[in-house]
Amino acid sequence: MTMLPTMVQPNFASNRLLQFLVVAYLGVWIWAAINPVYPFDWFLENLLTIVAAIVLVATYRRFPLSNLSYVLIFVFMSLHTVGSHYTYAEVPLGDWVKQALDLERNHYDRVVHFAFGLMLAYPFQEVVYRLVTKRYVFASFFALTLVFTYSGGFEIVEWIVARIVDPKAGAAYLGTQGDEFDSQKDMALAVCGAIIALGIATVFCRNPDGERDV
Repeated sequence: MTMLPTMVQPNFASNRLLQFLVVAYLGVWIWAAINPVYPFDWFLENLLTIVAAIVLVATYRRFPLSNLSYVLIFVFMSLHTVGSHYTYAEVPLGDWVKQALDLERNHYDRVVHFAFGLMLAYPFQEVVYRLVTKRYVFASFFALTLVFTYSGGFEIVEWIVARIVDPKAGAAYLGTQGDEFDSQKDMALAVCGAIIALGIATVFCRNPDGERDV
């Protein structure tokens, strides 16, 4: 498992892990595309997913990420794609947890926002570490800033989309479930996830010379 290197060579033809991740995600995406609960909402949810996939493929030869980053990206994108099939507020697993724990709402969307920070902070950190600064602390801070920025930006995009699309699809896309502070809570969870991820990375991830770069 390659981690936080200064240089990774593109080797898709021999990288069995990466090949598995690509095939597995295609399987999840195809499943999610078949009879989604709200087709237009599924389309909206997958716009950014498609853009992200195109960017990852287009940059692989010149700027491949570590295997760990691709695993984390795969986990997050899979969680998001499952949510796009049902809409976040109606994912069956979230409903089951809601009933089992007698909760007021389906918290699947909360899990995915937390996963955004938890799973993507490390890939952001790797990109900053390799392109901007080799100072580990600075790379971690910039990664945290990116998580906060993208999380806030996504909430703004949700609001704009909900204002211009069909009200039913817009409401499903927002998935606030009656919580007026839904956006703030989602952003806070993303930041908490990022802090946990970067803390773990600080403990376990080392630079190519085998020493923590602080």
